[in-house]
Order: sequence, then C-alpha cells, then structure tokens
Amino acid sequence: MTVFADLPVRAAPVRGALRLLRRPDLALAVLVLAVVVAAAAAPGVFTARDPLRGVPADRLRPPGPAHPFGTDYLGRDLYARVVHGAGESLRATVVAVLIALVVGTVLGLLAGFVGGAVDEVLMRIVDVLLAIPGLLLSLTVVTVLGFGTAQVAIAVGVAGVAGFARLSRSEVLRVRRTGYVEAARGAGVRWYGVLARHVLPNATGPIGALAALEFGTAVLAVSALSFLGFGAPPPTPEWGALVADGRNYLAGAWWLATMPGLVVAAVVLAANRIGRALEHTEEGT
Repeated sequence: MTVFADLPVRAAPVRGALRLLRRPDLALAVLVLAVVVAAAAAPGVFTARDPLRGVPADRLRPPGPAHPFGTDYLGRDLYARVVHGAGESLRATVVAVLIALVVGTVLGLLAGFVGGAVDEVLMRIVDVLLAIPGLLLSLTVVTVLGFGTAQVAIAVGVAGVAGFARLSRSEVLRVRRTGYVEAARGAGVRWYGVLARHVLPNATGPIGALAALEFGTAVLAVSALSFLGFGAPPPTPEWGALVADGRNYLAGAWWLATMPGLVVAAVVLAANRIGRALEHTEEGT
C-alpha cells in the first residue's frame, strides 16, 4: 500500500469531451470557435478576396450572394476583412490569455504555497488590480506602452492577471491540505517537487475553466481597445476597428458595424459557453 493511495483519479479527458459534445448548444459553441480559429490560421481557405483591395463601383453594397457581408465605403469586401481580421484579433487574444494565465498562476502558486509575508504582499497587489475595472486598467497600460496589437495584448493580459492569481491561490490552499500532499512532504519530497507533481496538476482544472471564460472576455476587451483606435493601424483589419469604421454609416449601411459585431458576439458567447461547461464538469468531479 502506498502513501499516495488517496491521490484523486480523474476521468479520461476524451470521454469527458465526448459527453460534453452530446449537448447541442455546447457542440455549436465548439464549432463556432473551431471555424474562427481555422479562419485565423488559414484565411485563404474561407475567401480568395483581398481584404485591402477596394472596387469603387462596389461601394456600400448590401449583403448578397457576391458579398455575403456587403462592402464598405471603399468597395472592399467586408466578409474578407472579417475573415482576415480574425488572425489579428485572435493572436492578441491568445497572447493576452497566456500572459494572464502564466503570470496570475505563478503569483497564486507562490502566495498559496509559501504563505506568510509573501502571501500578504502578493495578495495586496492582486487586491489593487481587482479594485480597478478591467477596461480602465487596460486603457492605462496601453496608453503607457503605445498603440499596436502587441501592446493591446499585453494590456488586456495585465488586466486578467488578478483573476487567475486569486483562483490559483485558493486551489493551492485547498490541495495542499490533502492527504497525498501531506504524505509527500512527510516522505521528504522537496517543496518544488510537491508543487510540480501534486499541487499544480490537481489545481489546473478550475484554472483551465477560467482560461476559457477569460478568452471570451479578452476577445471583447481586445475588440474594445481596437474600436477606440489602440490596435493595429489602418488598413489592417481588426474586428473592433471594423465596427468603428461602420459606426458613421449605421443609418444607410448597417452591415458595416453589424456583421463584425455579430462575429465578436458569437465568439464571446461560444467561449463563455465552453468555459461554463468546463466549470460545471470540474464541480462534478
């Protein structure tokens, strides 16, 4: 009999994923994200049009067979611009989530595992970050760093650090009191070995669910900063910038802001649905 006999056994991730995909709404959310990610990775598969080339004769054409999303004020195909804009928007989103995930998780692990003065100092910093609204904090950071997609990604990532730090700290405090962690420490395993082999793997479930939820929040935040003009310079297509371009044409060309706005809303809702499903799965394990 081993001292680690009470180590929790998790269900196979493949079986869990198959169970989740039996739900139509969740399957639709996964499909939406899969299509958007594919469009970001290989936009040429979804459209052969140049997103930067305008045809003056086709200015402000409404959605139709030739132009599914219509055309803008320069005659550029809006569907092509949305498809190519997925790459810029999702790259910034992924970088932002990774920054928040890595930095926040490291801070939470240190605070929860080391405790004492380290915990107090780190959590007070996290409290300050939580006291500032996320968009306001992102605006402050991007104003300091300057304009551009990379700067927007960093700003949104910094705004998301506090949530991951709080959650990872609470998970570490929960896991470190379990029998298998106490047995490992009693057996003389080094603290970094306990942290890497036992604490971190058993705290990743809720953190993964939060990462899925944060993805949707980051898409919205990146689009908001791009809408305000902090993203890539024109004529680079970004979802938020496309919505901003269409706001002056709402009365006569509603599709300019509506179509990219619907895409952003669909991605955010899909990410949130997947995050909620992962969260409920973790609660049921």
